[in-house]
Amino acid sequence: MRKRYVGAALAAALVMTGCSVGLQGPVDPVGAAPTPSASGSASAPAGAADGKAPGKGPDTAPDTAAAYRKWGLKPFAAPPAPPKTKPVRTGGGGPVPVISDIPTKDKVVFITIDDGAEKDPKFVEMMRELKIPVTMFLTDSAIRTDYGYFKPLQQLGNGVANHTLTHPNLRTLGAAAQEREICGQQTRLAKEYGTTPRLMRPPFGNWNEDTRAAAGRCGVEAIVLWRESMQITNMQYQRGDKKLHPGDIILAHFRGPSELKGTTMTEMTVNMLRRIQEQGFTVARLEDYV
Repeated sequence: MRKRYVGAALAAALVMTGCSVGLQGPVDPVGAAPTPSASGSASAPAGAADGKAPGKGPDTAPDTAAAYRKWGLKPFAAPPAPPKTKPVRTGGGGPVPVISDIPTKDKVVFITIDDGAEKDPKFVEMMRELKIPVTMFLTDSAIRTDYGYFKPLQQLGNGVANHTLTHPNLRTLGAAAQEREICGQQTRLAKEYGTTPRLMRPPFGNWNEDTRAAAGRCGVEAIVLWRESMQITNMQYQRGDKKLHPGDIILAHFRGPSELKGTTMTEMTVNMLRRIQEQGFTVARLEDYV
């Protein structure tokens, strides 16, 4: 099995800007950025409503096509069936893996959304209608005013994951403080959403070996970084070819017009989905691969 770990030396090169910083340069801070999900059960695959089997091409059922048309999109191809053996193995007593993509030949990418400050009801409506899987990395200080907003998204099968209690740069904290941030959010999310998260993302992508050790003690099974970050209309890429690759993890944020130059989070999401489609990819569920 091929594992892709991001080394601590590489992570140390990150430059903190806004919430997210790619591994090869800063992200524009303006545009950058479960019951069924955390337990590992599969959600309805993207574009595969109405019982269509996975991996059979676009779902053109009339109601699915109409839902996509409402949002100015074409239906996605259904993702392949989840792999029988997850390509990123967790557990086993070793260090918690740190990943920015998934080793797969499937032409799929994974959408992750951070923080939780913006609570756009249109986004919930969109996700309900399009059935596109996402993983939500939530920060308590951003979501505590309305934990309930994220529950309909969770009920759709979208993953709830850990993004710390207060969104600090973990590399500036000692081991005990990092553990409080990570374990505290594990406890909070379990209380609010019924399941302890398996995945965690360090704010700004900044981590060190104390982070990895604390994550393991808190029950985190993988630390998830990213390969692309969604801006307002396009993505920022880490690789020089400026293209998506099979298994890439995409970072987006729960952000609103005040941070997106008048663009709503739902409009930004439509732009992201178009960029994914233009490159011939579909969206799969991260928890099915990790």
